[in-house]
Amino acid sequence: MSAYVETRVVAQDEAEQRLDRWFKRHFPAVGHGQLSKLLRTGQVRIDGKRAKANQRLEAGQTIRIPPLGDTPTDHTQFARPARRDSETGAELQEAVLYRDDEMIAINKPAGLAVQGGSGTTKHVDGALDSLRYGAKERPRLVHRLDKDTSGVLVLARDQRAARRLTHAFRAKSAMKIYWALVVGEPKPAAGQIELPIGKLPGKAGEKMVVDHETGKSAVTRYVTLEKLGRRAALVALFPVTGRTHQLRVHMAAIGTPILGDGKYGGAEAFLQGEGVSRKLHLHARAIRIPDEDGVPVEVIAPLQDHMIRSFDFFGLEPELDGSPFEPFED
Repeated sequence: MSAYVETRVVAQDEAEQRLDRWFKRHFPAVGHGQLSKLLRTGQVRIDGKRAKANQRLEAGQTIRIPPLGDTPTDHTQFARPARRDSETGAELQEAVLYRDDEMIAINKPAGLAVQGGSGTTKHVDGALDSLRYGAKERPRLVHRLDKDTSGVLVLARDQRAARRLTHAFRAKSAMKIYWALVVGEPKPAAGQIELPIGKLPGKAGEKMVVDHETGKSAVTRYVTLEKLGRRAALVALFPVTGRTHQLRVHMAAIGTPILGDGKYGGAEAFLQGEGVSRKLHLHARAIRIPDEDGVPVEVIAPLQDHMIRSFDFFGLEPELDGSPFEPFED
Protein backbone atom coordinates (compact mmCIF):
# COMPACT_ATOMS: atom_id res chain seq x y z
CA MET A 1 0.00 0.00 0.00
CA SER A 2 1.14 3.57 -0.66
CA ALA A 3 2.91 5.51 2.08
CA TYR A 4 2.75 8.83 0.18
CA VAL A 5 0.25 10.99 -1.69
CA GLU A 6 -0.30 9.55 -5.16
CA THR A 7 -2.20 10.78 -8.20
CA ARG A 8 -3.72 8.33 -10.66
CA VAL A 9 -5.34 9.08 -13.99
CA VAL A 10 -8.60 7.39 -14.95
CA ALA A 11 -7.95 5.22 -18.00
CA GLN A 12 -10.24 5.15 -21.01
CA ASP A 13 -11.74 1.77 -20.16
CA GLU A 14 -12.44 2.90 -16.58
CA ALA A 15 -14.82 5.67 -17.65
CA GLU A 16 -18.36 5.55 -16.21
CA GLN A 17 -17.18 3.34 -13.35
CA ARG A 18 -18.23 4.36 -9.81
CA LEU A 19 -15.44 5.75 -7.65
CA ASP A 20 -15.99 3.18 -4.89
CA ARG A 21 -15.76 0.32 -7.40
CA TRP A 22 -12.64 1.83 -8.96
CA PHE A 23 -11.13 2.03 -5.46
CA LYS A 24 -12.03 -1.57 -4.70
CA ARG A 25 -10.26 -2.72 -7.84
CA HIS A 26 -7.10 -0.69 -7.25
CA PHE A 27 -6.96 -0.89 -3.44
CA PRO A 28 -8.97 -3.98 -2.41
CA ALA A 29 -7.76 -3.80 1.21
CA VAL A 30 -9.46 -0.42 1.76
CA GLY A 31 -12.89 -1.14 3.19
CA HIS A 32 -16.10 0.78 2.55
CA GLY A 33 -15.97 2.47 5.95
CA GLN A 34 -12.41 3.67 5.51
CA LEU A 35 -13.09 4.96 2.00
CA SER A 36 -16.14 6.84 3.31
CA LYS A 37 -13.97 8.53 5.93
CA LEU A 38 -11.30 9.44 3.37
CA LEU A 39 -13.98 10.98 1.15
CA ARG A 40 -15.73 12.74 4.04
CA THR A 41 -12.48 14.38 5.17
CA GLY A 42 -11.51 15.36 1.62
CA GLN A 43 -8.43 13.17 1.46
CA VAL A 44 -9.59 11.45 -1.74
CA ARG A 45 -10.32 14.00 -4.45
CA ILE A 46 -11.14 14.00 -8.15
CA ASP A 47 -9.51 16.78 -10.17
CA GLY A 48 -8.80 18.55 -6.89
CA LYS A 49 -12.45 18.56 -5.82
CA ARG A 50 -14.27 16.61 -3.12
CA ALA A 51 -15.90 13.45 -4.37
CA LYS A 52 -18.61 10.95 -3.45
CA ALA A 53 -18.43 7.17 -3.46
CA ASN A 54 -21.09 6.82 -6.16
CA GLN A 55 -19.57 9.45 -8.46
CA ARG A 56 -19.10 8.24 -12.03
CA LEU A 57 -15.59 8.64 -13.38
CA GLU A 58 -14.52 10.18 -16.67
CA ALA A 59 -11.42 9.21 -18.66
CA GLY A 60 -8.56 11.59 -17.98
CA GLN A 61 -9.68 12.63 -14.51
CA THR A 62 -7.07 12.58 -11.75
CA ILE A 63 -7.74 10.85 -8.44
CA ARG A 64 -5.79 11.92 -5.36
CA ILE A 65 -4.84 8.92 -3.22
CA PRO A 66 -3.70 9.79 0.34
CA PRO A 67 -1.07 7.76 2.22
CA LEU A 68 -2.48 4.29 2.88
CA GLY A 69 0.52 2.80 4.64
CA ASP A 70 -1.39 2.12 7.86
CA THR A 71 -4.25 0.36 6.13
CA PRO A 72 -4.60 -3.23 7.37
CA THR A 73 -3.65 -5.58 4.56
CA ASP A 74 -3.83 -9.24 3.86
CA HIS A 75 -0.14 -9.97 3.47
CA THR A 76 -0.86 -13.16 1.58
CA GLN A 77 -2.26 -10.92 -1.16
CA PHE A 78 -0.05 -7.85 -1.07
CA ALA A 79 3.32 -8.79 0.44
CA ARG A 80 5.85 -9.14 -2.31
CA PRO A 81 9.51 -10.09 -1.94
CA ALA A 82 11.94 -7.43 -3.16
CA ARG A 83 13.55 -10.03 -5.41
CA ARG A 84 10.34 -10.49 -7.37
CA ASP A 85 9.92 -6.71 -7.76
CA SER A 86 13.39 -6.41 -9.24
CA GLU A 87 12.75 -9.34 -11.56
CA THR A 88 9.53 -7.76 -12.85
CA GLY A 89 11.28 -4.42 -13.25
CA ALA A 90 14.09 -6.01 -15.24
CA GLU A 91 11.50 -7.79 -17.38
CA LEU A 92 9.80 -4.48 -18.16
CA GLN A 93 13.10 -2.81 -19.04
CA GLU A 94 13.82 -5.60 -21.52
CA ALA A 95 10.34 -5.14 -22.99
CA VAL A 96 10.68 -1.42 -23.82
CA LEU A 97 9.93 -0.77 -27.51
CA TYR A 98 9.84 3.03 -27.58
CA ARG A 99 10.65 5.93 -25.25
CA ASP A 100 10.54 9.71 -25.52
CA ASP A 101 10.02 12.58 -23.05
CA GLU A 102 6.28 11.95 -22.87
CA MET A 103 5.64 8.23 -23.13
CA ILE A 104 7.05 4.72 -22.99
CA ALA A 105 5.72 1.74 -24.93
CA ILE A 106 6.48 -1.81 -23.83
CA ASN A 107 5.79 -5.24 -25.27
CA LYS A 108 3.83 -6.66 -22.34
CA PRO A 109 4.41 -10.38 -21.86
CA ALA A 110 1.42 -12.71 -21.91
CA GLY A 111 0.56 -13.82 -18.39
CA LEU A 112 1.71 -10.60 -16.70
CA ALA A 113 -1.18 -8.62 -15.19
CA VAL A 114 -1.28 -4.88 -15.79
CA GLN A 115 -2.66 -4.12 -12.32
CA GLY A 116 -2.84 -5.94 -9.01
CA GLY A 117 -5.85 -7.52 -7.36
CA SER A 118 -6.79 -10.34 -5.08
CA GLY A 119 -4.06 -12.96 -5.31
CA THR A 120 -2.08 -11.00 -7.93
CA THR A 121 1.36 -10.13 -6.62
CA LYS A 122 3.24 -9.61 -9.88
CA HIS A 123 2.03 -6.89 -12.22
CA VAL A 124 3.16 -3.99 -14.41
CA ASP A 125 1.78 -1.29 -12.11
CA GLY A 126 3.80 -2.62 -9.19
CA ALA A 127 7.11 -2.30 -11.05
CA LEU A 128 6.75 1.00 -12.90
CA ASP A 129 9.45 2.67 -10.81
CA SER A 130 11.92 0.64 -12.87
CA LEU A 131 10.91 2.71 -15.92
CA ARG A 132 11.51 6.20 -14.49
CA TYR A 133 14.80 6.68 -16.37
CA GLY A 134 15.69 9.61 -14.12
CA ALA A 135 12.27 11.28 -14.29
CA LYS A 136 10.80 12.84 -11.15
CA GLU A 137 7.44 11.14 -11.62
CA ARG A 138 6.54 7.50 -11.81
CA PRO A 139 5.10 6.35 -15.18
CA ARG A 140 1.33 6.04 -15.32
CA LEU A 141 -1.00 3.58 -17.01
CA VAL A 142 -3.33 5.17 -19.56
CA HIS A 143 -4.95 1.99 -20.91
CA ARG A 144 -4.87 -1.72 -20.15
CA LEU A 145 -4.42 -5.14 -21.70
CA ASP A 146 -5.84 -8.40 -20.34
CA LYS A 147 -3.39 -10.45 -18.33
CA ASP A 148 -3.14 -13.12 -21.04
CA THR A 149 -2.94 -10.65 -23.93
CA SER A 150 0.55 -9.68 -25.05
CA GLY A 151 1.73 -6.66 -26.98
CA VAL A 152 1.98 -2.87 -27.00
CA LEU A 153 1.14 -1.12 -23.74
CA VAL A 154 1.58 2.66 -23.56
CA LEU A 155 2.67 4.43 -20.36
CA ALA A 156 2.65 8.18 -19.69
CA ARG A 157 5.80 9.57 -18.11
CA ASP A 158 4.04 12.27 -16.05
CA GLN A 159 0.60 13.55 -15.11
CA ARG A 160 0.39 16.05 -17.98
CA ALA A 161 1.23 13.37 -20.53
CA ALA A 162 -1.27 11.00 -18.93
CA ARG A 163 -4.07 13.50 -19.46
CA ARG A 164 -3.15 14.05 -23.11
CA LEU A 165 -2.68 10.38 -23.94
CA THR A 166 -5.89 9.37 -22.17
CA HIS A 167 -7.73 12.02 -24.19
CA ALA A 168 -6.19 10.59 -27.38
CA PHE A 169 -7.62 7.16 -26.58
CA ARG A 170 -10.99 8.64 -25.68
CA ALA A 171 -11.13 10.83 -28.81
CA LYS A 172 -10.12 7.83 -30.97
CA SER A 173 -7.06 9.63 -32.34
CA ALA A 174 -5.08 6.65 -31.07
CA MET A 175 -5.34 3.50 -33.21
CA LYS A 176 -4.65 0.02 -31.82
CA ILE A 177 -4.29 -3.03 -34.05
CA TYR A 178 -4.38 -6.58 -32.70
CA TRP A 179 -3.47 -9.89 -34.28
CA ALA A 180 -5.36 -13.03 -33.32
CA LEU A 181 -5.33 -16.65 -34.37
CA VAL A 182 -8.96 -17.74 -34.38
CA VAL A 183 -10.60 -21.15 -34.67
CA GLY A 184 -12.48 -21.43 -37.96
CA GLU A 185 -12.82 -18.79 -40.68
CA PRO A 186 -14.68 -15.50 -40.20
CA LYS A 187 -17.44 -15.06 -42.77
CA PRO A 188 -17.29 -12.70 -44.51
CA ALA A 189 -13.50 -12.55 -44.54
CA ALA A 190 -13.58 -8.88 -43.55
CA GLY A 191 -16.22 -6.80 -41.90
CA GLN A 192 -17.45 -4.91 -38.88
CA ILE A 193 -18.99 -6.38 -35.74
CA GLU A 194 -21.49 -4.17 -33.92
CA LEU A 195 -22.76 -5.99 -30.85
CA PRO A 196 -23.41 -4.28 -27.49
CA ILE A 197 -21.53 -5.71 -24.52
CA GLY A 198 -22.49 -5.88 -20.85
CA LYS A 199 -21.19 -7.58 -17.75
CA LEU A 200 -22.60 -11.00 -16.91
CA PRO A 201 -24.59 -10.62 -13.67
CA GLY A 202 -23.92 -12.77 -10.63
CA LYS A 203 -20.73 -14.16 -9.19
CA ALA A 204 -19.20 -15.45 -12.40
CA GLY A 205 -16.18 -13.15 -12.10
CA GLU A 206 -15.41 -10.53 -14.72
CA LYS A 207 -17.12 -12.01 -17.73
CA MET A 208 -18.77 -10.01 -20.47
CA VAL A 209 -21.62 -11.01 -22.79
CA VAL A 210 -23.46 -9.67 -25.80
CA ASP A 211 -26.36 -7.77 -24.23
CA HIS A 212 -28.85 -6.16 -26.62
CA GLU A 213 -30.97 -4.69 -23.82
CA THR A 214 -28.57 -2.96 -21.43
CA GLY A 215 -25.15 -3.48 -23.02
CA LYS A 216 -22.91 -0.63 -24.17
CA SER A 217 -22.22 -0.04 -27.83
CA ALA A 218 -19.17 -1.97 -29.05
CA VAL A 219 -17.68 -1.92 -32.55
CA THR A 220 -14.84 -4.05 -33.94
CA ARG A 221 -13.46 -4.03 -37.48
CA TYR A 222 -11.66 -7.15 -38.68
CA VAL A 223 -9.73 -8.40 -41.70
CA THR A 224 -8.63 -11.99 -42.37
CA LEU A 225 -4.92 -11.94 -43.18
CA GLU A 226 -4.39 -15.67 -43.76
CA LYS A 227 -6.75 -18.65 -44.02
CA LEU A 228 -5.29 -21.81 -42.52
CA GLY A 229 -7.45 -24.46 -44.13
CA ARG A 230 -10.80 -24.55 -42.37
CA ARG A 231 -9.27 -25.04 -38.95
CA ALA A 232 -8.06 -21.54 -38.22
CA ALA A 233 -7.27 -18.09 -39.53
CA LEU A 234 -5.00 -15.17 -38.74
CA VAL A 235 -7.11 -12.06 -38.23
CA ALA A 236 -6.24 -8.38 -37.76
CA LEU A 237 -8.57 -6.58 -35.37
CA PHE A 238 -9.25 -2.88 -34.88
CA PRO A 239 -11.38 -2.13 -31.80
CA VAL A 240 -13.20 1.12 -32.64
CA THR A 241 -14.56 1.16 -29.09
CA GLY A 242 -12.76 -0.07 -25.98
CA ARG A 243 -15.06 -2.30 -23.95
CA THR A 244 -13.73 -4.89 -21.52
CA HIS A 245 -12.87 -8.16 -23.33
CA GLN A 246 -14.45 -6.70 -26.49
CA LEU A 247 -12.36 -8.58 -29.06
CA ARG A 248 -12.74 -11.88 -27.27
CA VAL A 249 -16.53 -11.50 -26.94
CA HIS A 250 -17.01 -10.35 -30.52
CA MET A 251 -14.92 -13.07 -32.14
CA ALA A 252 -16.68 -15.77 -30.12
CA ALA A 253 -20.05 -14.24 -31.02
CA ILE A 254 -19.46 -14.67 -34.77
CA GLY A 255 -18.43 -18.29 -34.30
CA THR A 256 -14.64 -17.90 -34.50
CA PRO A 257 -13.30 -17.75 -30.94
CA ILE A 258 -9.72 -16.69 -30.36
CA LEU A 259 -7.45 -19.70 -30.09
CA GLY A 260 -6.85 -20.57 -26.43
CA ASP A 261 -9.75 -18.47 -25.13
CA GLY A 262 -11.62 -21.06 -23.09
CA LYS A 263 -13.40 -18.33 -21.13
CA TYR A 264 -15.41 -17.18 -24.15
CA GLY A 265 -14.96 -19.99 -26.64
CA GLY A 266 -15.19 -23.04 -24.37
CA ALA A 267 -13.75 -26.31 -25.67
CA GLU A 268 -14.11 -25.08 -29.26
CA ALA A 269 -11.35 -22.53 -28.65
CA PHE A 270 -8.68 -25.25 -28.55
CA LEU A 271 -7.09 -27.26 -31.36
CA GLN A 272 -5.26 -30.55 -31.20
CA GLY A 273 -1.61 -30.51 -32.13
CA GLU A 274 1.66 -30.60 -30.24
CA GLY A 275 2.78 -27.35 -31.85
CA VAL A 276 -0.31 -25.37 -30.86
CA SER A 277 -0.09 -23.59 -27.53
CA ARG A 278 -3.15 -23.56 -25.26
CA LYS A 279 -2.42 -19.95 -24.29
CA LEU A 280 -4.53 -17.05 -25.55
CA HIS A 281 -3.48 -16.07 -29.08
CA LEU A 282 -4.29 -12.36 -28.90
CA HIS A 283 -1.49 -9.84 -29.42
CA ALA A 284 -1.62 -6.03 -29.41
CA ARG A 285 0.45 -5.82 -32.57
CA ALA A 286 0.73 -2.07 -33.12
CA ILE A 287 -0.33 1.35 -31.95
CA ARG A 288 -0.40 4.71 -33.68
CA ILE A 289 -0.71 7.69 -31.39
CA PRO A 290 0.04 11.38 -32.03
CA ASP A 291 2.83 13.06 -30.09
CA GLU A 292 2.48 16.54 -28.55
CA ASP A 293 2.97 18.16 -31.97
CA GLY A 294 0.38 15.93 -33.60
CA VAL A 295 2.95 13.81 -35.43
CA PRO A 296 1.89 10.13 -35.36
CA VAL A 297 4.16 7.76 -33.47
CA GLU A 298 3.87 4.13 -34.59
CA VAL A 299 5.06 1.26 -32.41
CA ILE A 300 5.01 -2.39 -33.53
CA ALA A 301 5.41 -5.24 -31.04
CA PRO A 302 7.11 -8.48 -32.15
CA LEU A 303 5.18 -11.67 -31.46
CA GLN A 304 6.01 -13.58 -28.31
CA ASP A 305 7.16 -17.18 -28.01
CA HIS A 306 3.86 -19.06 -27.75
CA MET A 307 2.42 -17.30 -30.82
CA ILE A 308 5.66 -17.75 -32.77
CA ARG A 309 5.47 -21.51 -32.12
CA SER A 310 1.86 -21.62 -33.29
CA PHE A 311 2.73 -19.55 -36.36
CA ASP A 312 5.42 -22.09 -37.15
CA PHE A 313 2.93 -24.95 -36.71
CA PHE A 314 0.60 -23.37 -39.28
CA GLY A 315 3.43 -22.39 -41.63
CA LEU A 316 3.05 -18.65 -41.08
CA GLU A 317 5.84 -16.09 -41.03
CA PRO A 318 5.97 -14.24 -37.67
CA GLU A 319 6.58 -10.95 -39.50
CA LEU A 320 4.16 -10.46 -42.38
CA ASP A 321 4.90 -7.92 -45.11
CA GLY A 322 3.19 -4.55 -44.99
CA SER A 323 2.04 -2.19 -42.29
CA PRO A 324 -0.27 -3.56 -39.56
CA PHE A 325 -2.43 -0.44 -40.08
CA GLU A 326 -2.82 -0.92 -43.84
CA PRO A 327 -5.94 -3.18 -43.77
CA PHE A 328 -7.85 -0.44 -41.90
CA GLU A 329 -6.67 2.66 -43.73
CA ASP A 330 -9.61 4.60 -45.13
